[in-house]
Amino acid sequence: SNLLLISLSGTQRCWNLYGKCRYRCSKKERVYVYCINNKMCCVKPKYQPKERWWPF
Repeated sequence: SNLLLISLSGTQRCWNLYGKCRYRCSKKERVYVYCINNKMCCVKPKYQPKERWWPF
């Protein structure tokens, strides 16, 4: 069970625990905020808000 704890705590959570801090996000994931160490907060599609925040 120690291995499970280490793997879970290895990835930092962000954006109200819906995102994960990584250097790279997948194509479907969106970046809303940045974590420490210049990592991106990758948010999966099912956790992304429905409304658009920025006029892209």
